[in-house]
Amino acid sequence: MEAEGLGWLLVPLHQLVSWGAAGAMVFGGVVPYIPQYRDIRRTQNAEGFSTYVCLVLLVANILRILFWFGRHESPLLWQSVVMILTMLLMLKLCTEVRVANELNLKRRVFSDFDPHHFWHWSSFADYVQCVLAFTGVAGYITYLSIDSALFVETLGFLAVLTEAMLGVPQLYRNHRHQSTEGMSIKMVLMWTSGDTFKTAYFLLNAAPLQFSVCGLLQVLVDLAILGQAYVFTRYPLKPAPHVAHPASAKAL
Repeated sequence: MEAEGLGWLLVPLHQLVSWGAAGAMVFGGVVPYIPQYRDIRRTQNAEGFSTYVCLVLLVANILRILFWFGRHESPLLWQSVVMILTMLLMLKLCTEVRVANELNLKRRVFSDFDPHHFWHWSSFADYVQCVLAFTGVAGYITYLSIDSALFVETLGFLAVLTEAMLGVPQLYRNHRHQSTEGMSIKMVLMWTSGDTFKTAYFLLNAAPLQFSVCGLLQVLVDLAILGQAYVFTRYPLKPAPHVAHPASAKAL
């Protein structure tokens, strides 16, 4: 009797919690990029952030949207749309800042198809062209194979695996420069907390093995980036001493 009396409260409460969880799923993924975006706008320097992070997330979320056509999970679709828009905004800002600070005035465009300058173009429009080209090719292949359950599951796995590589470009960039200057620590801490929560959810709910493995991989990469931030801050790379060339000395 008491349970029936509380029914009027429990039903809307359950619906509210469901909406909240769906909202967190859709918008939670973009929150870590807010401090990084603000740092780049404030300093007008995008050197500390690897734009390959944007590439990884664009590919992963385009694959997720194509996977949605086989599974029809609405939060998954909207989460991917919001993330794609966020990554395009990040790319636009990074490109504008980099071009403004670049001394080399030679224009690099997507239509050159030069692998040496891939994802280092001079205009945001070239990144959009690349994203549209990938979406068109992947969409056409999906259209031809959408009736295959194996293809749909493979598409979903590729999306998860690609997203698991999210932190690798930033990890490599930090290692190459032996510095994490310009990288937002808040962004990485949010990556770590989100990925830890997600992996724990996968493990506790007996999700497919590939989900747990990819989640653990993400957490390990996040921890490695935090380790880099600690080491490079505590033991900064000493600048190489400048040695005057004998010929220069004579000239002086």
